[in-house]
Amino acid sequence: MHCPFCNAADSKVIDSRLAAEGSQIRRRRECISCGERFTTFESYEVVMPRVTKSDGKNEPFDEAKLRRSLMHALQKRPVTQEQIETVISDIQLQIRRLGERDVRSRTIGEIVMKSLFALDHVAYVRFASVYQDFQDIDAFRHQIEQMQARGQDH
Repeated sequence: MHCPFCNAADSKVIDSRLAAEGSQIRRRRECISCGERFTTFESYEVVMPRVTKSDGKNEPFDEAKLRRSLMHALQKRPVTQEQIETVISDIQLQIRRLGERDVRSRTIGEIVMKSLFALDHVAYVRFASVYQDFQDIDAFRHQIEQMQARGQDH
């Protein structure tokens, strides 16, 4: 780690602590050359798999796109921002746990639907209506009947 004061390449770690709820390590360092102290933060780098679209094209996973989709489905619903952030983190974790370099967009959509079903049934139906391209009221009715049947199973 280069010193931000004199640009020397060597420093020693004086103290290390967990930060950001355990997702980072905060290190207090001292420059060997000039003696100045500075703080660094270490965090792991998580590489999300690429998304394979229905037309066969691959694109990088886009957290902003996931967030927009969830926010649209959850619009005017009694769900906190903290709950939304938790769901986003959980969805990303489920995708990473698949252990694949490429994940079909359909698989991601199914993960999102399961997460929304657990969070808010109205948001689940909203998302499903776009994701599954409902064309008429019967498609909505069928989805709600399936949802009610699943709810009785739990």
